[in-house]
Amino acid sequence: QVQLVESGGGLVQAGDSLGLSCAASGRTNSRYFMGWFRQAPGKEREFVAAISWSGISAYYADSVKGRFTISRDNAKNTVYLQMSSLKPEDTAVYYCAARNTITTSLNRVDYDYWGQGTQVTVSS
Repeated sequence: QVQLVESGGGLVQAGDSLGLSCAASGRTNSRYFMGWFRQAPGKEREFVAAISWSGISAYYADSVKGRFTISRDNAKNTVYLQMSSLKPEDTAVYYCAARNTITTSLNRVDYDYWGQGTQVTVSS
């Protein structure tokens, strides 16, 4: 089992930057493919970004490409999401998720572990 805890959410203005962190604990000696998802009120949870175990490969939703950056520090068991040029439509609860494998998937149904989420609100 892996426990994921997100932090760093908050209220910002459009155009601002914000960084999220996801700390993993528990069975962290295994290798996990990691992702960030988000869910706005009344909408389905959607893919935002993902990163390979090595950190070499990163994947982004078209809506955030060029504005968000995902990274990881395996020594700290932490994954990060740096968000810049934030827009009101980025407002959502952001979730960190882990796949119990190193293979790539951007589909939320393929993720085995989830954090509790952190709220990001972008005002116009």
